[in-house]
Amino acid sequence: MGRWLDLDMLKKLIDIDTSSGKYFSNFISSLIVISLVTFSIETIPDLDSVYYIYLDYIEIAIVLIFTFEYLLRLALLGNRLKFVFSFYGLIDLVAILPFYLSTSLDLRTLRIFRLLRLFRAFKLLKYTNAIDTIRNAIYEIKEELSIFVIASIFLLYVSATGIYYFENEAQPEIFKSIFHCLWWAITTLTTVGYGDMFPITLGGKVFTTFIVLIGLGVVAVPTGLFASSLTNTINRKKM
Repeated sequence: MGRWLDLDMLKKLIDIDTSSGKYFSNFISSLIVISLVTFSIETIPDLDSVYYIYLDYIEIAIVLIFTFEYLLRLALLGNRLKFVFSFYGLIDLVAILPFYLSTSLDLRTLRIFRLLRLFRAFKLLKYTNAIDTIRNAIYEIKEELSIFVIASIFLLYVSATGIYYFENEAQPEIFKSIFHCLWWAITTLTTVGYGDMFPITLGGKVFTTFIVLIGLGVVAVPTGLFASSLTNTINRKKM
């Protein structure tokens, strides 16, 4: 009898609709925040070696708790395969796997996505109507957005090709190939312009001027489409 009672208690831990499940979810969320903070601290240059020891201890403890939670869900959830390949299941696994494999790949940052469970734990899905409004607005213009994405890809390639022909001979080390020029095309069309790649020839400068002007439209078009669609969706809901 006690064994079944313990099993029921364990099941409640992973059920966020129960009070114990909420507390456990909040506890795990706190550990995620601590993990992200310790990871950020580790990136501080010239940190005393003794702090790394403490940070390692904290990470070991957190990983062990995360592993317990993962195995608990794997053991008690009905459809195990569905959990393993679900969004949360993959995030849970990827966040702890490098620790056991002793790889140099650090994926602790991905744990932040686990905080999405907190939305359900705190019943923040009362904002579902707002989320549905945004989703419906996007769905309403999905065809226009699809055409825009295709046109943007086409424009990126044409821009990269154009600047390559203008600047490759003058700056062969910077504009080495069309693939290298794609970075210039992205930063120019999005009007970011980091300044790490810029034209020095007259043709390249004129070409860049046109690309920047086109880039203003590239940013404005989807913004305008979404704003208009969102307004229409909200007005329909009010009617």
